[in-house]
Amino acid sequence: MSREWLLTEDGAPVADALVLSHPEQYERLRTVCPEVAPSAVLAGDPCWDRMLAARTYRDRFRRALGVGRGRRLIVLTSTWNPESLFGDDGDDVLPSLLPRLTSELPTDEYRLAAVLHPNIWHGHGPGQIRAWLHRARRAGLALIDPLEGWRQALIAADAVIGDHGSVTYYAAALGTPVLLGAAPLSGLAPDAPVHEFVRTAPRLDPALPLRPQLETLLDHHRPPPEPAEFTSSVPGESATRLRRHFYDVIGIPEPDGPAHLEPLPLPPYEPSVHTVPLLVLTRLLGSGEVAVTRYAGPHASDDDKGEAHTAVHEDTRETDQLDLADVVFRYGDADDPRFGSPARWTAQVLNRHPHCALAAYVTGPRSCVLRTRAGALLHLDADSGADADPAAYASALHAWLAAGKSLDELTAQGLTVRTGETGHRVAVTPV
Repeated sequence: MSREWLLTEDGAPVADALVLSHPEQYERLRTVCPEVAPSAVLAGDPCWDRMLAARTYRDRFRRALGVGRGRRLIVLTSTWNPESLFGDDGDDVLPSLLPRLTSELPTDEYRLAAVLHPNIWHGHGPGQIRAWLHRARRAGLALIDPLEGWRQALIAADAVIGDHGSVTYYAAALGTPVLLGAAPLSGLAPDAPVHEFVRTAPRLDPALPLRPQLETLLDHHRPPPEPAEFTSSVPGESATRLRRHFYDVIGIPEPDGPAHLEPLPLPPYEPSVHTVPLLVLTRLLGSGEVAVTRYAGPHASDDDKGEAHTAVHEDTRETDQLDLADVVFRYGDADDPRFGSPARWTAQVLNRHPHCALAAYVTGPRSCVLRTRAGALLHLDADSGADADPAAYASALHAWLAAGKSLDELTAQGLTVRTGETGHRVAVTPV
């Protein structure tokens, strides 16, 4: 709220009506630019009301991003000035964070998504944005539509790494834990609620390991009431108030019946697909049970223990890694004519890459067909409650066989794959 934005060069208000969402904005407006105060209309926030109405679909939004049980969605969001998380003031916070996040956060326990302000897309161009984030996207980052998909991503999020932009403030208003990766105060009015939020919100320290900071935030978060309170003083009423005012301005009677906002649509299904080579750490926990921890980066935490192997998507850009991979995998329909069949594809992969121990063709969200170097062709079918990436099940089976364990034991009793604290039951059936 500043005079340069509210008045024309002639000193007249730029708009017939200035819609505010909370009375505190009116008090600041009257102080900064009293000439505009008569045009103020308290009508709530339709964007906020759409999010409030869609919170009941949070699980669906999470599943649309492939976030299942035991997995956390971390949303990174940036506004569009030089001091933002994706700004160009020399700090390059977001570009420096992304490779660390993918190497420090296990892919089966965390999902990353980025919400960038539309002006970032328009300022640099979609091609440049995708080029800058290409490696992160191949490591599993979801790049969210800046106009239609960001509200659903916020509702689905377990935590947000953001800055002083409105999307970060909306996240805090939803009660979502927030870490500020960039927190400039210079462009914020000192008496605005967002100023106090940015001043007091937890900070991300890039010099320290990232995962412990996120886990501390998630474990000890207590939502502050102020963001939700100041986002709208009349939650759920914006459609009614706005339509009434619009028809008053037009000067015709308002239609009968209630006013409605467009519900937030369910986004398309976009599970994480990792085409960078994966470092896989495995531990045998007991009879038919294997812990799997996968990283889409060059190194894991020093605290991780286990036997290591490499799993590589067939379509990786790092094609030199295919001949070094222990497990080669891909995703596709079982009847995709380009590959003949999963059985044929797995045989071709093992023939093409003689050092590969296992080839896995993922045919659905809970199933895959794999072939071992010893020649066994197997179906892996997870229970309905299991929701990890089937390529992780293939890595677990590889670890079991690499340890000299019997395949017959798994075909008899099944395989339990543990990702983090979550167990997934998988049936192993010879084809």
